Amino acid sequence: MSSVVLISGRGSNMQALIDAGIPVAAVLSNVPGAAGLAIAAQRGIPTAVVPHEDYASRESFEDALAAKIDEYSPRLVALAGFMRVLTAGFVQRFRDRMLNVHPSLLPAFPGLNTHERALAEGVKLHGCSVHFVTADLDHGPIVAQAAIPVHREDTGESLARRVLKQEHVIYPRAVQWFLDGKLVIRNGVVSVKGNHAQLVFDDSA
Repeated sequence: MSSVVLISGRGSNMQALIDAGIPVAAVLSNVPGAAGLAIAAQRGIPTAVVPHEDYASRESFEDALAAKIDEYSPRLVALAGFMRVLTAGFVQRFRDRMLNVHPSLLPAFPGLNTHERALAEGVKLHGCSVHFVTADLDHGPIVAQAAIPVHREDTGESLARRVLKQEHVIYPRAVQWFLDGKLVIRNGVVSVKGNHAQLVFDDSA
């Protein structure tokens, strides 16, 4: 019933998972010295680093990363600010048991700089999405989303802060649904057994 969390930096979503009581068997990073590793270690969670720069190819790095993940036999692999684009082979290896949280209302604004792009497009709602990871970047089946209004005075930084708070709400919820066996994927659409709410709208944010 456990999970392995992959991070590249501070690991705030990793910390949200831990704080919510999600069983985390290990936290792995591709970046030596990633701040989240120290947080996990303080919580008594095993950590390891698989530096991508030590490998001659993306595939050899991913082989080493997958081998390290498999040491913990997790039911779920949770990406939490893991800043590496994964190959189709790696995704297939963990198919239907790897989740990611992305700072936009997918399918809008996949990739980077989502908050600045949202402001540039003049959208009135922005937010975040938890989705299954597929070979298509940020286009896997959506598990949950949280939406907030975009204020006239928002900047990329202020929008990022407000969206991050919502990530900390929906990611633990979605991970717990997965671990409880409540997620069903049919024709690329995710439902939750028991009709649990898959959308959070916070108009006070």
